[in-house]
Amino acid sequence: MTDSSTQPAGSSARRARHTPPRWVRWTLVAVTGAIACVVFGVSTATAELGFGPHEAVYTVDNDGLVVADFGPLGTLEIDSPLPLGLGVDVIVKEIPADLSAVNPSSTLNALEGDLESYLQFFSTPDVAVRSVAWALAVDAARRTLLAAVVLVVGGFLVRWLLGPGRRRQLAAAWAPRTWEITAGVAVVALVTTTVSSGGLAPPTPSRAASPVFAGTALEGARITGRLAGVIDTYGGQLVGLYEQNEEFYADANDSLDRAWEAWEVRQAVRDVADGAAAVGRALPSGPAGEPEPPASGTPSPSPSPSPADEDLVTMLVVSDLHCNTGMAPLIENVANRSGADLVLNAGDTTMNGTAVEKACVDAFADAVPRGVPMVVSDGNHDSQITSAQEAAHGQTILDGSVVEVAGVRILGDRDALETRIGSGTAVARETTPEEQAAQLARTACDDGDVDLLLIHTPPVGLEAMESGCVPFQVSGHTHKRSGPEQVGQGIRYVSASTAGAAPSQPTVGPLRGTAEMTVLRFDPEARAFVDSQVVEVAPSGEATVRDRVAVPEVVPPAEDALSSSAVVPSGPATLEGTPSPDGSPSP
Repeated sequence: MTDSSTQPAGSSARRARHTPPRWVRWTLVAVTGAIACVVFGVSTATAELGFGPHEAVYTVDNDGLVVADFGPLGTLEIDSPLPLGLGVDVIVKEIPADLSAVNPSSTLNALEGDLESYLQFFSTPDVAVRSVAWALAVDAARRTLLAAVVLVVGGFLVRWLLGPGRRRQLAAAWAPRTWEITAGVAVVALVTTTVSSGGLAPPTPSRAASPVFAGTALEGARITGRLAGVIDTYGGQLVGLYEQNEEFYADANDSLDRAWEAWEVRQAVRDVADGAAAVGRALPSGPAGEPEPPASGTPSPSPSPSPADEDLVTMLVVSDLHCNTGMAPLIENVANRSGADLVLNAGDTTMNGTAVEKACVDAFADAVPRGVPMVVSDGNHDSQITSAQEAAHGQTILDGSVVEVAGVRILGDRDALETRIGSGTAVARETTPEEQAAQLARTACDDGDVDLLLIHTPPVGLEAMESGCVPFQVSGHTHKRSGPEQVGQGIRYVSASTAGAAPSQPTVGPLRGTAEMTVLRFDPEARAFVDSQVVEVAPSGEATVRDRVAVPEVVPPAEDALSSSAVVPSGPATLEGTPSPDGSPSP
């Protein structure tokens, strides 16, 4: 007969042998909790961004599709590029009020602007996808962290409520079954994930892929509802515009490559000629005035290296981009070829300063080579929303104070005016343009070491230039290049539009006007700008790289001419704006 008194002890010993160590049990609990938090965070991530001219809500789901819901018009479906069967639902909402609030006389212009926004969105889908993916990843991380905090706090609360005695009882009962519990949790999680992801029955397309999108970023997209008829009828025209846009800027970039290489050859020949002339001047003259060869063993004199080739700070100026993201690859090309140490953005990156124009800001931010800073003076077509989007990319947004970037001390501010499609231009800040001009002049003189004034509207810098406290100013706004020329007691340069903006013409699509960028070089030892170089892209797509032009020296004005030494653009102009080349309202 078996001694019953020994049975419990033996059974307990067997359970003890199969009970994993305490650290293993806690590790399993932590890993399970972390996986649950990550799954919750990823599967519930949400982001509010733009979709063309619309606001849109993006949410992660697990149907393996990217579905854009256009309400009664229907849906657009494409296979999701996300892993693990994850998809994205896009609820397309209304066009923001500040885009749709138009006067009856300007309704067609507003609709044309919406079409441009669609074209801009589909012409740079990679930028839009990266923005959405990043926003969803950030929200997923935030939700994962929140879930982890709730789980940890909840665990400690349950631990406190149970008390020491009850915890020991539960541990004694559950610890020997650690592996069984772990296996059960894994099976439940696997089944739940499989069923919810629809892996047992992949989604069946509601209709065949639209042939309109063949060869584009939306190839394979399936359209439902009334939207399908609209896309099939008119989509070919939009795709044709998209392909025309892509081809135009690809050819323009190739032309830019050829133009830059041709300029480098011209510059190399010029450098050799200058070096030979310098050697000739340094050698002693012979009887007939010919250079006398140096004595044997005496090294030939050579021209000293120019600081322009070694020590100068190179800046690339862009202005009035107006959401023409087609120019982004060309901006990147010039920045790389010029060896830019700094990019200056003289404002009007967007058309209306709305949240849905984030794709424009992202595209131009991606065009700046890694490690190269960008300094921005936002214009009248931008907004505080635009400034926040630019700052999120690490760009320096001027706010009325002096900043030092790449060894250059820069003063500037966001434009005091805001221009909105359909509602005109109005003062959008506590200070008027006149008050802003006075503040900038005071700040420059109080600082005493400003190298550059970067301001969108040229006349806003006039008072600072006349004070003698600003040696150089860069602006945009007029869409027409002027300078470098003396204004007051400094030099002013006004950049033309890098978007090729032309009067009463859209900026999205192939160029309607000549697009320009400017390379400026600055001597940090002399604290002075050395030269400027203009890069042009014509509406034909032909690029031109002009030779460098020396920045003129400031000629001190006579006492009785100080008040009239400023160069003022032709036509009526006030601090509220500068007339366009055709006399139309301010850009």
